Amino acid sequence: MFDLLLAALDAVALTQAWRWNRADAKPLLSLPLLVGVGLAGLMLALIFGAELFDTMRLASHVLFVHVPLVCGGIALIVRRSRIALVPAFAALVLVIIGVDAFLIEPRALEVEHFQIVSKKVDHPIRIGVVADIQVDSVGTYERHALTALAGEKPDLILFAGDYVQAPPHQSVEVEQAFNQLLRDAKLSAPLGAFAVEGNAEDHRDWAPLFHGTGIRALPRTTTIDLPGIRLTGLTLRDSFDRELDIPPDPTRLTIALGHGPDFALGGVMADLLLAGHTHGGQVRLPLIGPLMTLSHVPRAWAAGLTALDHGRTLVVSRGVGMERGSAPRLRFRCRPELVIVDVVPG
Repeated sequence: MFDLLLAALDAVALTQAWRWNRADAKPLLSLPLLVGVGLAGLMLALIFGAELFDTMRLASHVLFVHVPLVCGGIALIVRRSRIALVPAFAALVLVIIGVDAFLIEPRALEVEHFQIVSKKVDHPIRIGVVADIQVDSVGTYERHALTALAGEKPDLILFAGDYVQAPPHQSVEVEQAFNQLLRDAKLSAPLGAFAVEGNAEDHRDWAPLFHGTGIRALPRTTTIDLPGIRLTGLTLRDSFDRELDIPPDPTRLTIALGHGPDFALGGVMADLLLAGHTHGGQVRLPLIGPLMTLSHVPRAWAAGLTALDHGRTLVVSRGVGMERGSAPRLRFRCRPELVIVDVVPG
């Protein structure tokens, strides 16, 4: 219904532009039609959208389908005027952005390397962080991501939540495929591999996702002592607790792993704080940054490495996947990533 209404609006706008052109009216009059189609489409998205992500998906239809079609149509109608360059250029820009955002960036996986220096280690330790895979079907992209992770030869592998985001009628099948994906990947690390829960795992038994994979699921906030490292894996609730306290350890490298990064605002006195959830904003605009992070941390913390007080370091992953369900499946200026953190002696 939404796209049919937009198609009717497109037809009205193009018909009016054609009439003005036949009547030798100034071609400039056609340009307000573009603004009108865009604004009307966004209003319809607000009306038809059942929730935030659904509204965003409908708005993406407006911006990357209907507005370019109207721009291209008006450019053809007034092609004998220099004014035609304006809608033609707008259509070209929107099409290029749409192709990049929907077809290219979501699979343009980066392996992002960060280095921190610590006096608590006497040899380098490489940590691989996987966040927000969020599969609704398992394919070559996910297999490539895990192959890339294994190729980095991490000493410690950490999964930061949000693993399967499939419709209820497909969830069992996708969960089994995800488990098989991990089994086939045969990930191993000298210090082990651990996983915490994300929003996609909330209110469900998610530990079976990792059965038989060699990856230990941490359904509760758990502290584990590894050689030279103290690792604390947080529950989803604790990862969003802005008043959470974890005491420092003066002798061992301390790592806190959570899904959301909000725990970095509290008294978690770990040397290295690791999180996902934000997707880096998933859409990052020039001069503006991420459109949304669904987190209370400052927007500048939503991706990458941030030096905090008391010698702490926060690293937030942009995630391997993207928001599924009713959300628009796009990334813009925010490529997916695997995170590799090298802790070196200093």
